[in-house]
Amino acid sequence: MALPWLESIPVWGAETVVGNDPVVSPKRFAAVFMGCGINSDHWWAKGSGDQMELGKSLQPMEPLKHKMNFITGLFNENATGVGIHPGQTGNILSGASLQKGSELRGGISMDQMLANHFQEQTAVPSMVLGCEQPVTGYHETNFSMAYSSHISWQNSTSPVPMEVYPSLAFDALFDNHGSRRNESILDRVREDAVSLSHRVSSADKAKLEEYLSSVREVEKRAASMRAARDKAASRAKDHGKTIAMMKRPDDGLPEDIREHMRLMCDIVALGFQTDKSRVATLLLNRDLSGLFYPFLDVQSTHHSASHRDKSDEYERISRYYCSQYAYLASKLDAMPEGDGTVLDHSCLLFISSMWSGNAHDSNKVPVLLTGGLSGGLETGRVLDYIDKGDENRKLCSLYLSVMDRMDVKLDHFGDAEKQLADL
Repeated sequence: MALPWLESIPVWGAETVVGNDPVVSPKRFAAVFMGCGINSDHWWAKGSGDQMELGKSLQPMEPLKHKMNFITGLFNENATGVGIHPGQTGNILSGASLQKGSELRGGISMDQMLANHFQEQTAVPSMVLGCEQPVTGYHETNFSMAYSSHISWQNSTSPVPMEVYPSLAFDALFDNHGSRRNESILDRVREDAVSLSHRVSSADKAKLEEYLSSVREVEKRAASMRAARDKAASRAKDHGKTIAMMKRPDDGLPEDIREHMRLMCDIVALGFQTDKSRVATLLLNRDLSGLFYPFLDVQSTHHSASHRDKSDEYERISRYYCSQYAYLASKLDAMPEGDGTVLDHSCLLFISSMWSGNAHDSNKVPVLLTGGLSGGLETGRVLDYIDKGDENRKLCSLYLSVMDRMDVKLDHFGDAEKQLADL
């Protein structure tokens, strides 16, 4: 179990305070994905900084709008003109041209480029999480449904295995294996924690207690879901099925998607706070999603509702997904670190596979960036690239810019050979 930033002791490996210079905080990146687009009537922003005005669907970001960039007009050229859904999703973080048929072929995603860069510095190179099971088979466009189910790709032919079970995601983060799963992580570090609390400042002691309590709270919620997952695995074995082929909640996933998404966000936040990992992707729902939202008074599945993307129902769905992104951003912003917060040293990306679910239009996609990457990203802006020409509005140019600010220097990535202007 790693420590969060504390003023009393040097952290993050060999990095120490030199003279009066503060410790350099690590930079982190997370991508949060929503399938099938948004309600574009209410997905807008204008103005800047504290004076920025937000559309109805973006209201959850109101407290953090000064730390956000609203970006519109960017597109992924290889996701246009290829048919709907899988061909618009499988390359959302790579910009690669996808191959149809039985053989998967695309490109490494930018989160995995970053993971490769940080793999020697963190225990978990990347957290690849999801809230909906991947699906198999082929779409009517002859693209594999694997492209609809995964946004993180380790190479041109293989998606990174996505963890959808919160208990297993927590276990991976804290090295819980075998009998350790029945023992609280706090019990394993209790002596060290008590010893440390006697050596740090009073402010750090309070921060340490708050941190340990937050870990325990997430641990208890994850543990309560472990039993459901174990029972589901047993049921699947009895029926001769794989657990992934069973429907929620028979597959052991939380029936309440709100609980599932919040817990996955909490796990990402803990991974960043403790510097266990500096890279994450969270697929809140896959493309062609079958999730239901009774708590939003929506009767249709996500995919069906997206075909009425200008409806009040889909606006509520869009706003709900923005609220999950805002929840993660707020968690990170509540974690003090050095001269700011964990959010100030991070970059959170919100993205969807298309702009309009009804038209399946991916000629531009919704993009939010939140966090300043330790001063590397100016925030509180509205950036519109729609009239800049196709060469100047590439998603991969954005990725080149983000990677460059995280010390991954590339001449090109995906279909882009230059960074995004004015970012």
